[in-house]
Amino acid sequence: MIWIALVVLLLVLLALPPLAEAFRPPIDARRRRKASGEVVQLSAGQTYYEWRGAARGPVVVCIHGLTTPSYVWTPLAVALTALGVRVLTYDLYGRGLSDRPQGPQTRAFFVTQLDELLTALEVTRGVTLMGYSMGGAIAAAFAQDRPERVDRLVLLAPVGLGHRMNRFLTFCARVPVLGDGLMRLFGGLVHRSGVDRSLPPNPELPDMAQRMAAEMGVRGTLPAVLSSLRGMMAEDMAPTHRALAVTSLPVLAIWGEADRVIPLAGMGRLVQINRNARQVELPGATHALPYTHPGAIMAALTEFLRETV
Repeated sequence: MIWIALVVLLLVLLALPPLAEAFRPPIDARRRRKASGEVVQLSAGQTYYEWRGAARGPVVVCIHGLTTPSYVWTPLAVALTALGVRVLTYDLYGRGLSDRPQGPQTRAFFVTQLDELLTALEVTRGVTLMGYSMGGAIAAAFAQDRPERVDRLVLLAPVGLGHRMNRFLTFCARVPVLGDGLMRLFGGLVHRSGVDRSLPPNPELPDMAQRMAAEMGVRGTLPAVLSSLRGMMAEDMAPTHRALAVTSLPVLAIWGEADRVIPLAGMGRLVQINRNARQVELPGATHALPYTHPGAIMAALTEFLRETV
């Protein structure tokens, strides 16, 4: 009888992760209708995007990071419109209001999404590409793989030159099957416990901490995050930055002095790889720098854009 009980227990444990995921609400048309942006159908699913600023003019495209969707750009995007540029933000697959397609979330996966998005929106001229955290790795990869589409590259605390993850995420990423189950069961709790609820209020996004805490409650988000940890996040971006260093592409990298996720060692590594890249360190800034330090980022970005026209 004991072995029967053990088999039953094992079956229950195996069933819990998919059941937990199935009970999470999916992204639906109602949630998208409440948003201020739009969606476009691409090859792997629908992608949510939003334009801000001038109807014409140079385009700045913003790519968010691993867990926080495109609304993380709101303070910066609003500030950028004052420069007379068009700002395009969008949700990566598996985040925000975009679809949650299954499959490996690799470099090619994200490069294809952005390439198809720019084509669908008829963006034919080169853009200023700005990536934050994992979005920085995607931006650098896109600049190498689609050089004709990128005029300038801006990196905010970019992944790919050294980063830190907590033990839970490290274990889930490294251990198949068991890691998948643990991520589906406890990934949301771990994420919510790590959200910095002391973030200073910002009138452009006053509910930032609450939205971040709720992000993993959408069906398909946790598997997408895990897939990115095993894919795009695991890639060493040094060869890509080395390839960009021998081009004429202007690069600006901005780092947070108090960032515990992307240590300043990455700044030193980029200096060695690409001596032409402009580097800026923001005193006191954590990994939340796009939200907490939009003014300092705008100062560096404005100068960079003016000098690279």
